[in-house]
Amino acid sequence: MNRASVSTADAGADVLHSSLRSIANPASADEFKQAFRNHPAGVAVITADAGDGPVGLTATSVFSVSAEPPLLVFSVSALSSSTPTIKRAETVVVHLLGADHIDIAKLCATSGVDRFADTSAWGRLTTGEPVFHAVHAWIRGAIIAQLEAGNSTLIVVQALQVNAPEVGEPAADREATRPLVYHNRAWHHLGEHSRL
Repeated sequence: MNRASVSTADAGADVLHSSLRSIANPASADEFKQAFRNHPAGVAVITADAGDGPVGLTATSVFSVSAEPPLLVFSVSALSSSTPTIKRAETVVVHLLGADHIDIAKLCATSGVDRFADTSAWGRLTTGEPVFHAVHAWIRGAIIAQLEAGNSTLIVVQALQVNAPEVGEPAADREATRPLVYHNRAWHHLGEHSRL
């Protein structure tokens, strides 16, 4: 990512940040969390390396915002040990997890462990980013904007490379095609049993 695009992204983030305003009587944190407990979310793992070693975190805040240009957004908490590295990185890899990747989701959601101790589970792309081998769908992208929001930071990413099975492509392992979902403090998977 060139420096000009970083400057433009930072300027855009500053405009967004200045548009946030304080509300006199917001809902309580507990009320807010309770509402979202019944709202399921897909599970992803974000990896990055800003030059001082790989980091990874599990996120349920990933969503696409545009196809042209291809943009996605996720948030990182100020409390996460991975956040400083992700905020300094120029690129990240967003792993979109299937049900058979629950071990990776749990690993990157656990505090105080070396998430990259098992060197057989991950490697680096030719561009240097850490990637978990088992994950069938991932997106490598450039961070183009950051927005401070409460005790989190919204990260805007432009996709540079996509690794995903073709739609309708038969999977050798059907588990890989079942999305991993987080709902009401528990892991779930989607499949034929959940189709309406």
